[in-house]
Amino acid sequence: MDQSVLDDMIARLLEVRNRPGKLVQLSESEIGQLCVTSKDNFLQQPNMLELEAPIKICGDIHDVPDMGLVCDLLWSDPSKFIVGWGMNDRGVSYTFGADKVSEFLQKHDLDLICRAHQVVEDGYEFFADRQLVTIFSAPNYCGEFDNAGTMMTVDETLMCTFQILKPAD
Repeated sequence: MDQSVLDDMIARLLEVRNRPGKLVQLSESEIGQLCVTSKDNFLQQPNMLELEAPIKICGDIHDVPDMGLVCDLLWSDPSKFIVGWGMNDRGVSYTFGADKVSEFLQKHDLDLICRAHQVVEDGYEFFADRQLVTIFSAPNYCGEFDNAGTMMTVDETLMCTFQILKPAD
């Protein structure tokens, strides 16, 4: 990447640092260039350093509204009993069927959806012919569930492995 282009992007990002409400518009290609350049820089380093992220892709979301896109991304749940969309027992957002998972993946040229925010007994659970996985990391959630927790790792070949955390006896 041309150094002057990189310097311009960095200057625009630093200009809004610690200024709540001030935004920077970066194109998708600029974000991609920053990611590639960052990766190249990290790979050249002999050790890891803790760095403050210069950009927030989705923002720092603390207050989730009761409806809308952010709510639906957080609280919608898969259901093997639904085709299309259905009402959610949580009283917020929706449930969706395997057909909607396949549609979404095909439309966005993706292979897998990883989601959380739903207790699953074994710490992880596949849905829609392994096109979606729910991961829950807290074993024995709230002391009320005898569930395992899981951490998922994705390697360079996109192989997913799971480290299961059994609930304490």
